[in-house]
Amino acid sequence: MSELETYQIDLKGLQSEETNLEYDLNDGFFAALDDAQLEHGALHVSVSIRKAVGLFELLFHTEGSVTVTCDLCLDDMQQTIDTDNRLLVRLGAETNMDDDELITVSEDQGVLDLSWFIYEFIMLAIPIKHVHAPGKCNRVMTQKLEELSAARSSDEAKEIDPRWSALEKLNIKD
Repeated sequence: MSELETYQIDLKGLQSEETNLEYDLNDGFFAALDDAQLEHGALHVSVSIRKAVGLFELLFHTEGSVTVTCDLCLDDMQQTIDTDNRLLVRLGAETNMDDDELITVSEDQGVLDLSWFIYEFIMLAIPIKHVHAPGKCNRVMTQKLEELSAARSSDEAKEIDPRWSALEKLNIKD
């Protein structure tokens, strides 16, 4: 059995009006996904599926943490995830996942794979900037960064391109 088979939901086979599912994600989940940028994490996902006439509403609650690289010191850091997401699904003639609001699953198949949706919800919950809390970055790397940025800024102040000097004269008004 594949790691991701547990995330495939037979929508036509759901008997009750509401179905609740629980998933515990670990490194194996991320390894099983193709093209996953995340490799490490420990998360708990609760999925509530509400069945209506011709439509399924899926509510996701995800909490836990993933490992990302700090943008400043390049060390691994834990990023907390706590997110709620909603997905609407209907059965139709053919599968169509182009619409962000409503996913259509082929009625012949009737199976929805939740794994990539869960992964995307996790990725959307990660802030764009990944930085350790103040004082938690790798000291050696931050010192080196400060040295190099100070050296670069002092070099820029000393060396001014003569073309800019000529343009600067045009900017000065008498």
